[in-house]
Parts: sequence; C-alpha cells; structure tokens
Amino acid sequence: MKHFVVFFFLLATLSSFAQNVDFDQYFINKSLRMDFIHAGNSDTGYIYFEKLKQEPYWGGSHKNLIDTFNYGEYRVLVFDKASNKLIYSRGYATLFQEWKATSEAKEMSRSFYEGVVVPFPKSSVWITIEEKDNLNNFREIFRKEIKPNDIFIEKGLKYDFKTDKILDNGDPANKVDIVFIAEGYTKNQIDKFKNDVKRLTDSLFSYEPFKSQKNNFNIHIVESFSEEEGTDVPGKNIWKNTIVNSNFYTFGTERYLTTQDFESVRDIAALAPYDQIYILVNTPKYGGGGIYNFYNLCVSDNSASHLVLIHEFGHGFGGLADEYWTSDVAVEEYYPTSLEPADPNITTLVNFNAKWADMVDKSTPIPTPATEKNMQAIGVFEGGGYVEKGVYRPQQNCMMRALAYPFCKVCQRALDRMIRFYSE
Repeated sequence: MKHFVVFFFLLATLSSFAQNVDFDQYFINKSLRMDFIHAGNSDTGYIYFEKLKQEPYWGGSHKNLIDTFNYGEYRVLVFDKASNKLIYSRGYATLFQEWKATSEAKEMSRSFYEGVVVPFPKSSVWITIEEKDNLNNFREIFRKEIKPNDIFIEKGLKYDFKTDKILDNGDPANKVDIVFIAEGYTKNQIDKFKNDVKRLTDSLFSYEPFKSQKNNFNIHIVESFSEEEGTDVPGKNIWKNTIVNSNFYTFGTERYLTTQDFESVRDIAALAPYDQIYILVNTPKYGGGGIYNFYNLCVSDNSASHLVLIHEFGHGFGGLADEYWTSDVAVEEYYPTSLEPADPNITTLVNFNAKWADMVDKSTPIPTPATEKNMQAIGVFEGGGYVEKGVYRPQQNCMMRALAYPFCKVCQRALDRMIRFYSE
C-alpha cells in the first residue's frame, strides 16, 4: 500500500497549488505548443523533441491551472525557472500508450507524433513530461527549458481555413471550448459539415450533465476541407486523400477510427481556442475514438453517430473508461487488477474508497449482484475495462458500456466535475 500513500500525498500537494497560480503573473493569453516523437515498445518509451510553436489562442482556464484529477498515463508540468514553482499541469493519454498494450508492441518498436499545449509563458520555464510507472506513480521521462524569446519558436499558422462558432456562451477562459475539425469533407461539403456539427452537438446537449450545463460550453468549427470525401478503410483497401489522414482498423480493430497525423490535427485546431479537439469524419461507416486530452473522433452519417459522439467525448473529455468487455479490442491486460485505475468509473477494489464508495447505499453488497432488484442501483458490478473478471463498474448499464443508455450517475458526476473545472 506504500505507493498509494505516495500517490495521494502527491495528488494532495498538486491540489494545494491549484488556487495559488496567478495566470497574468506567469502567462500571456496565447499557447505554447511543444511537438515531439514518442517511440518505444511494450517495455520502453522515449521522447524526442521536435519543435516549438506559439499559437494565437489559449482556450483553457485562467483559474484552474493545476490538474487535480490524475487521469491519463502522462502529464505535462510547467515550472517557473526562477522560483521552481509549479505553474501549470495537465494529465493526458496517447495513441502510443494504447499501442504499447497491443501484441505488436511486444514484437517491435514504433514511433508516434505527439505534442502538448500549455499557456505561453512570460519568463523562462521548465516543461516536464511524466509517465506512470508499473505502480501508477509518475516518473519524469523528459525535461526541457523553454525561453519565451527563443528565435526558433515558430509563430506562423500553417492553415488559413475559415472558422465559425456554432455555440457562443462567452469568454473561452471560463467555458469548455470544443473545436470541431472537418475530416473527409470536400470544399463543396462544408455546409454539410456545419449542419452535421449542429445536429450532433444538439444530441450531446440532450444528455446529462451536458444538458444542464450547456451554457458552460462554446462550440467552434474549422472548415478544414479535404481533397476527397470519406476516410481510409484499410480492411476494404479504401484509401482517401483527406486533411488529417484518419483511418478505421486502428491496431486491427475495424470500428476504431483514429489518425496518427497529430501534427496536422494540432495545426488545424490552432485556428480557434479549444480545450477539446473533435474530428468529425464524413462517412456513414460505424466507428469512432476518444483519447483523454488528446483528441476525439466520430463519424457523421451513421444511425448511431450521435451516440458515438457522446460516448467518445466521455473518454476524451471526462477521462472515462469503457465499461464493456464483450467487444473485440486490440489492447491486452490494459487494467492490471493489482492496481486501482485512475479512471473515475471503474475500480479493481484495490482502493475503492477513492472512487464512488460515497454514492453506494450501505445496504448494497460489494461486489453487487447483477439482479433485477439492483437494476438501478449504484454498486460495484463485475465486468468492465475490456475484461469480465476483476474490474468493476458503478451501475449495470451506462453510456460507457452500451450506447442505448444515458451516463450512469457516477459518470455524470465525473463529467460534471470536469465541466466545472474548466468553466470556473
């Protein structure tokens, strides 16, 4: 249990910083983007610096600068060089991290393009990347000094696509800003893209907790047209020339829709202030993907598109885990049962008190039988995180298990907390 003591001490320490950072003292209202190559295999991971860019907007909070959630396998930390004070941090996950859990990663090494975005500093800072080790403790894997007057910080924008707002509730500093990128829409289909975003976000705001907190969101769009319509479907030998090079069959799973062209994604997203990136892919084929504080993808024209959009946003924005175990996935032993996962909606019972124990009625048994009597109960139901045994979920049914259901009460609480974190 020693590593849990260390973990919660560190989390409490980071939380204590949250109200002690004055944005205007340390930052200007722009973004600093650091791109890098993340390479390795199932046992190793290395970061190789690529470049720095100044981007014109900072879409994040000016108040809650220190991450208090501890979600994601990685986190970026910014330290003021003069005082060594922590002035910004965010947790995140990556496609590389998921690939590390595949069988391929046991046989070979690969590289992935990644990057982090932080508020642009006024003075010299240290940027650190940390990764969780086998005991869920963070360890430093990269550190670089950044001088804001560095002549090699790029300042130009690669694209000049038009932008617009579908929903405008005010200052990005106290709203959740989602930027939608058009993928696989030709120049003549941009009106379709706008209508698709409006239709799908209307569905998002029909579900709690988004429905009750719609006024805490801004929706931006970037009219990033492609040369061809659609997306790559490698399993069908379909290849398209699209703006962010998305594809189905990620890691061999047909419905898993992602892109490895993270550089283009960030270059396009930079045209608007954002907290979350959503790539809308112009296809009727079923699929999607969502990676915490990395990106979200959804298809436009499937009959379940609106539900996929909401489910994937649960991953990308809320840090929620999948609660199913019957569908095929490429990852193996993704949640070791000897550790408590950080995801707020699953538990291995190693440290259940840190999860939703406060929401479980004292008369409800733990683990909780999946009976008709407990159909609406908040409990501890076995099955989740891609395995049938050893990982538990809060309710029998939830959007994170099956698309036909709303978010369970535990997921709603986690999402509500995240919304408030970005909109204070």
